[in-house]
Amino acid sequence: MKLRLALLAATVLAAPLALSHAASAQPVTGPYVSLGGGFNIESSQKSKDIYVNGAGTGQWGRIVAKNGYDVDASVGYGFGNGFRAEIEGDLIHDKFNKGKADLVDYYTSGSERRYGAFVNGLYDFDIGLPFLFPYVGAGVGWQEDNFHHFGTDGFFASKTKGSLAYQGIVGVSYPVAYVPGLSATLEYRYVALARSRKYNGSFDGLPATFKAGNEANSEVNIGLRYQLFQPVPPAPAPTPAPAPVAAPAPAPAKTYLVFFDWDKYNLTPRATQIIAQAASDSHTNNVTTINVSGYTDTSGTPDYNQGLSERRAQAVAAQLVTDGVSQSEIEIHAYGETHLLVPTGPGVREPQNRRVEIVLD
Repeated sequence: MKLRLALLAATVLAAPLALSHAASAQPVTGPYVSLGGGFNIESSQKSKDIYVNGAGTGQWGRIVAKNGYDVDASVGYGFGNGFRAEIEGDLIHDKFNKGKADLVDYYTSGSERRYGAFVNGLYDFDIGLPFLFPYVGAGVGWQEDNFHHFGTDGFFASKTKGSLAYQGIVGVSYPVAYVPGLSATLEYRYVALARSRKYNGSFDGLPATFKAGNEANSEVNIGLRYQLFQPVPPAPAPTPAPAPVAAPAPAPAKTYLVFFDWDKYNLTPRATQIIAQAASDSHTNNVTTINVSGYTDTSGTPDYNQGLSERRAQAVAAQLVTDGVSQSEIEIHAYGETHLLVPTGPGVREPQNRRVEIVLD
């Protein structure tokens, strides 16, 4: 199967998810590592250009391998907008089953080992379920193909040859609730070599060569993926100290609310007006501390929402500094999907909960 067909198959399988939810939320932000493995379904490969002692035999056939196993490990980075990039190393192993030529089956011994590296690009979809994230991807790389003690009908070879390779990936990840940053994965991979390989060996003691044609295989894998750096847990809400009995009651804190669009932390024109008013009032009300607290609604994962609430609070704090507030007067807090202004269940997009509170103390 050509590269374009493999990519087309991955696109078709993921199309319903992509079309139903064009907007995405990425459960992986920053560096991550992954490890997986599973069942390898090996396709047969054509043997051609067979020469014995320098003379062509005019024969051709197919080499059939038993299904085997594969393992892969990756180091990657999530960009926070659904896209990921990674470097993957892999190993595929199976045993030769038989050779076929002129409608005759020949006994075949030995095994095949393929190993190498890929550079992959992937995209995660948010389908509105906090516990399930489909993804698709594709990669290009290099694979070393080792015919280990391969033998059939008098021919013997034990050589390694390399080839450009490509792959298509379709999978789903499931966040593990009790281990922040850890997700279980289930995926299908189509992996193929882009060209044939020439192997040197012997036939009944005479020098011999043959070419193994383009090779492809399907993999069904399970694995684990771990985001290396987790957001800092939200700080507990500050507890006001009781005022002395004889002291006059302090002036009530003044609060401003800045709202955001879903899955956004950029400031709207209305938001900049509210922040400008808060900055102006802080200069005229003997303010000593400005608390800037970010929140989200309950859509998305708790880890992702924690980071989004921090980015919202940072954006408001930066605008306050632009409007003349001293950085030393600002305290930033991020509470994620906790302390909801409008109580909701999980997975609910509530505009009133996507906010930053500015409190002048």
